[in-house]
Amino acid sequence: MSSPMRFVMLGGFLGAGKTTTIGRLARAYQARGLKVGIVTNDQASDLVDTQTLRSQGFDVGEVAGACFCCNFNELTDTVGALEAGGRPDVVLAEPVGSCTDLVATVVQPLVRLHQRKFSVAPYGVILKPSHGRRILAGEAGAGFSPKAAYIFRKQLEEADFLIINRIDELAVDEVERLRELLERAAPGRPILRMSARTGAGFDGLLEMLDQQGNFGQRILELDYDIYAEGEAELGWLNSSLRVHAERPFALDELLLGIVACLRARLAAERAETAHLKTIGLWEGFHGVANLTSSDAEPQLSLASDCWTQAADIVVNARVATSPELLRQLVESAVRETCQAAGAEVTFRQTQSFRPGRPVPTHRFAEAYTGEGSAEEELLGGGGN
Repeated sequence: MSSPMRFVMLGGFLGAGKTTTIGRLARAYQARGLKVGIVTNDQASDLVDTQTLRSQGFDVGEVAGACFCCNFNELTDTVGALEAGGRPDVVLAEPVGSCTDLVATVVQPLVRLHQRKFSVAPYGVILKPSHGRRILAGEAGAGFSPKAAYIFRKQLEEADFLIINRIDELAVDEVERLRELLERAAPGRPILRMSARTGAGFDGLLEMLDQQGNFGQRILELDYDIYAEGEAELGWLNSSLRVHAERPFALDELLLGIVACLRARLAAERAETAHLKTIGLWEGFHGVANLTSSDAEPQLSLASDCWTQAADIVVNARVATSPELLRQLVESAVRETCQAAGAEVTFRQTQSFRPGRPVPTHRFAEAYTGEGSAEEELLGGGGN
């Protein structure tokens, strides 16, 4: 019988750097001679993360329409589909950034129901420094309501270990301050320091994920009403479109322009950004621009260095505002930016909504110790 696939899931709030981390992890495991499969997750289709990872040559499956916890069977089915192209040695899973309770609803079901198929790695949660500092320090104007901040804190609480990301963008004293805040918020957790972008501190993450043991033991005491209301405060938008021009335009400048224009519109509405991402693709070229908070600057996280007369673009936005307003602002920002570049835009599909109430497929109220029966806690309510 073949050895179990290593299942590595990394959580963290929207904009924490999960996709960049998973891409670097995939390359590291491939360098070891291991076959890697990746599973991304979103509340809707047209996910920038999926396109970004596929454009880098990775084998990626997507669970769309609900989070892993509420669509657990599709998670395992998606891994099965990846196996059809050659069984992965390692499966890297990126959950929705507004989700928590993943130990009880994903890790424990894998351990209890699929223990012969999967060997589960320690569950790590990546800290988003910008919102993280403000929320954990209890600063005024943290950007999100107490209910959304509740989700952020619960994500940290259930982790086996924590990661301070973006250390290349932070001063030494800022990193130390974040470490102190994390130790108070989630005592007893190993805390890694890392830059997913540059690779600094990355060996420590690999060593942590290589550890063997009985992980995923921290079952949350979670108020699902507060959780659902916190998620529902975010407007969610995924949009796919085609841009065409008579003369070549710089794809990277267009992507940055869309993000910058939308940032200004959201600031005028006092709508806090959790994360904005846009990817442009054309004939093998791909570029990604993003914004991780309202007070950050737009960044070109992946340069295409491409001049083109056409491109397919996907925009993802997670913002504390109504879906209706978010859609208006995104479409107007895209049209204005494209017009300035001398290009025309055709919107193909746009989905804008608030996430529904989470209703997990499975939820185990106690951690598995290798003894006794597996008892589930049933949660009522509407679907996600």
